[in-house]
Amino acid sequence: MAALSDAKRLVVKIGSALLVDRETGALRSDWLTSLAADVARIRARGTDVILVSSGSIALGRGVLGLPMTALTLEQSQAAAAVGQIRLARAYEEVLAPHGIIAGQVLVTLEDSQDRRRYLNSRATMETLLGLGVTPIVNENDTIATDEIRYGDNDRLAAQVAVTVGADQLILLSDVDGLYTANPYMQNDAQHIELVDRITPEIEAMAGDAGSGLSKGGMITKIMAARVATDAGCAMAITLGSTEHPLTALKNGARATWFAAQTDPQAARKRWIAAMKPRGAVIIDAGAGAALAHGKSLLPAGVTAVEGHFGRGELVTIKDATGAQLGQGLVRYTGAETRQIMGRRSADIMAILGYDGRAALIHRDDMVL
Repeated sequence: MAALSDAKRLVVKIGSALLVDRETGALRSDWLTSLAADVARIRARGTDVILVSSGSIALGRGVLGLPMTALTLEQSQAAAAVGQIRLARAYEEVLAPHGIIAGQVLVTLEDSQDRRRYLNSRATMETLLGLGVTPIVNENDTIATDEIRYGDNDRLAAQVAVTVGADQLILLSDVDGLYTANPYMQNDAQHIELVDRITPEIEAMAGDAGSGLSKGGMITKIMAARVATDAGCAMAITLGSTEHPLTALKNGARATWFAAQTDPQAARKRWIAAMKPRGAVIIDAGAGAALAHGKSLLPAGVTAVEGHFGRGELVTIKDATGAQLGQGLVRYTGAETRQIMGRRSADIMAILGYDGRAALIHRDDMVL
């Protein structure tokens, strides 16, 4: 079974019902302060932490005096616009005493479905983590409509975990895990400590009711678990309402763990390998040797380009004889690649007119 202390990169999902008092609509400041202390302890041992946080609409509706009943799309977007400012400030204020910088990342479903946006999101969060920032991720409720939204932060958290290659995902919930039946309705419902694999029987145990302020129920958590575990990320559902919920989990608080079915890097490589190439780049012997030693592909090592492709699309990597060395997600269009091939990364700004990324294909986006 996974343990929180083993995590190298951790995604934590926080629901509205944990952050916002459902009676008053006010932020639960003491609880959030305790969570920040947990995050600081986890980061101190070298673990990257990303928080996926609900709460903008719940906070905003209280400020605007909107009803606690269902809101129209326009009301929800207005509440999110007001609440998002307060939510970001709240995280900044509780993390700052620990010397932690908070960064806000707003996404929609389209950002993970479109490869260019996906790569941009991944690169941004990798950069933030590299700079020691704790990203606070939320759905961009101010612009998201039904066609482009996740609809619940359980599945959003799973997608974020996949995007950043996390090895653990924690869903802080109003229940302490998965039961054989709804524990609020059946006294004989039994808690499940470990799910090795998500089967139809496991899915059948999930209900569809969420708490008053949240949109997801157990069924969305099972869907999130499937996405996460298939990508090599273990997932836990645990009670989040108590103070210091992550410390409690580390110390053995009741939870349901879902076992990862592979490791994150292997899952990502399989995903890349299964895609259809849209073109090809021909590289010289020096670049081929660098790739064999785990390096990224730089524009300087490219001698020719085949086909027409966009940013984020898959291209085949070939040597001078035409032999296929691998494939990867390219960070420039075919036309741009032709302009910068054979040139130093430092020249990209002068050639393209903007300061692009140094690597044409990053090693994390490549399969040899």
